[in-house]
Amino acid sequence: MNQRIDDLTARNFPSAEEEAAGLAPPPLYSGPESSYRLAFTDNDFLLRSELRPVRMQLELLKPELVQQHHRIESTVVIFGSARIASREVALQRLEAARATADEAAIKRAETQVSMSRYYEEARRFAALVTDRSRSLATPIYVCTGGGPGIMEAGNRGAHETGGKSLGLNIVLPHEQQPNPYITPELCFRFHYFALRKMHFLMRSVALVCFPGGFGTLDELFETMTLIQTGKCRRRPILLFGQDFWTRLINFDLLIETGMINAGDVELFRYVETAEQAWQVLAQDYGLDVLKDGNGDHAEDM
Repeated sequence: MNQRIDDLTARNFPSAEEEAAGLAPPPLYSGPESSYRLAFTDNDFLLRSELRPVRMQLELLKPELVQQHHRIESTVVIFGSARIASREVALQRLEAARATADEAAIKRAETQVSMSRYYEEARRFAALVTDRSRSLATPIYVCTGGGPGIMEAGNRGAHETGGKSLGLNIVLPHEQQPNPYITPELCFRFHYFALRKMHFLMRSVALVCFPGGFGTLDELFETMTLIQTGKCRRRPILLFGQDFWTRLINFDLLIETGMINAGDVELFRYVETAEQAWQVLAQDYGLDVLKDGNGDHAEDM
């Protein structure tokens, strides 16, 4: 007698998940020293140093599959310092510093207030990208390192305009928690810096860099090196705050001493406002431009 098969897509073999959940080891082989556990459920095995290539592959693959599932094809990556606070927080710190009458603390807090303008520009830029691209056939999603400071501002701007955004957080000796504005299903945690940076670049249509320290510089210079050497497709690199960047890096000296070609400085452009940054993307990619710096829109696509 033939058995009727109703489901033409039924699995022919049990899934790994089903086997992992349903197979309890015999009592004799259930102890911590036993090797009877399935390889992919055995953390002691997976965390061996010899398994590093496998872990790296998994760290590459997991964010890739999740982004494919959510149809994330294009991103704008926002780099910048974790130490730059919002204007509101910076003003609170200044008030607290003034209460101590500590001149050094007051000066540091005043600097934080001045630098907070970059937090607000990152927030506005992320909102602008999210809002202006949501009607495109391929929307552009904001992607950050998922931490505080400029990263938080990017995710916050996208969140406040009702959009999704990505956060590529990383395990650090000093614990860094993901900020609360990342879309939960698009919040990833990395162990390997190299794979995190690779994911920054894989879907990016632009890289927008705000003032920052060693981590920001690492991300910026790796990106410029990959583009300069032809290992990565050229795309806009925008540096927010020309005064900061020209004081930090003497590009003229690099040209004068022959360390880089004169044309290499064309790899990046300086911008000061969210609107200027969007104009660059709009012109490079044929998107709708803004009429003026107040955010009034030109004709829609």
